[in-house]
Amino acid sequence: MAEELNEKAMHDVHTKEIDLVNRDPNGLNDDVVKIDFEGVIAEPDGTHSFDGIWKASFTTFTVTKYWFYRLLSAIFGIPLALIWGIYFAILSFLHIWAVVPCIRSYLIEIQCISRVYSICIHTFCDRLFEAIGKMFSTIRATVRKEI
Repeated sequence: MAEELNEKAMHDVHTKEIDLVNRDPNGLNDDVVKIDFEGVIAEPDGTHSFDGIWKASFTTFTVTKYWFYRLLSAIFGIPLALIWGIYFAILSFLHIWAVVPCIRSYLIEIQCISRVYSICIHTFCDRLFEAIGKMFSTIRATVRKEI
């Protein structure tokens, strides 16, 4: 029973339903790609083209952007998804099998070195600092305010 649930959970990760309406649920492209006609082309007061030209320009810009994006997505979407999938698979593999073990190994090794370093510092420097502290402990400073 537990094996069936585990197998189903693994299967669901790769075949989960995707939202075809909200395709950017995490807002990755909120500040970058939202380009509208008004954000690119604007006519200030006093310099206006004919209303028909303005409407045709708006329609041309919007339709061209829409269909050219779809054309580029159709041509390059699958190959780039494949490339990015391979890239992030390699990145994940390296992180799991190389980076984290190296960092853990380094932390284990440095822990041993830090203990030896700490022993050396305490052995040689503690006596020096105690002696310097005793020398300066006899110094008394007073502050007087003269008027």
